[in-house]
Amino acid sequence: MTAGLDLEGVYTAYDKADVLEGVSLKVEPGRITCLLGSNGSGKTTLIRSILGLTPSRAGHIRFDGTDITALPTHKVIAAGIACIPEGRKVFPKLTVEENLRLGAYQETSNAVTHERIEEIYGIFPRLAERRLQLAGTMSGGEQAMVSIGRGLMRAPKLLLIDEPSLGLSPILVKENFNIIRQINERGITVFLVEQNVHQTLAISHRGYVLSKGRVVASGTSSELASRNEVRDAYFG
Repeated sequence: MTAGLDLEGVYTAYDKADVLEGVSLKVEPGRITCLLGSNGSGKTTLIRSILGLTPSRAGHIRFDGTDITALPTHKVIAAGIACIPEGRKVFPKLTVEENLRLGAYQETSNAVTHERIEEIYGIFPRLAERRLQLAGTMSGGEQAMVSIGRGLMRAPKLLLIDEPSLGLSPILVKENFNIIRQINERGITVFLVEQNVHQTLAISHRGYVLSKGRVVASGTSSELASRNEVRDAYFG
């Protein structure tokens, strides 16, 4: 099951000063859509607006055809959106499997939870080998797998991934992006928020560039790779 996300004219403010100024974008069902932007461009605020953590003051956010603009965070998540936060954020004193189980805390069927855990281990064999290891003792790359696996435990329709390359070595970044591609090939819509331009455009179907709270460029990944706005947003 897959679903799309639509933002239309979204304005979000902190202390009455707009951070997002009329942002419109589409995350197409079954595809990887990326949002590129440097620090301070408004990427984090956009994620918080989608999740209902910092409600927008104007505009509409629709998921799977339903307006979720004013929904509280727990209802946004219940609708089928899972977020993999920046910096991985595992529970360090819990085992790998305990971390995964927390991702299915609202699931009432033990059989379904067990089935999903086995699916995660199929995607991440390394986690299966270390299911009883404390997450805090794992490498950064392994913690990233735990974080993504925990997000998948809800069987989401949309996976919102924030800065998956942050703090990882180039080899682990490549591995992480390959995993994101594999997840998408399983039918899950992905919204990828990143600064790593080349890796992101290599796996995305379509993307947007955010600068100072506005969308300054959009198009297919190949179109964006050749656009001046992409260079301007990062180096201008």
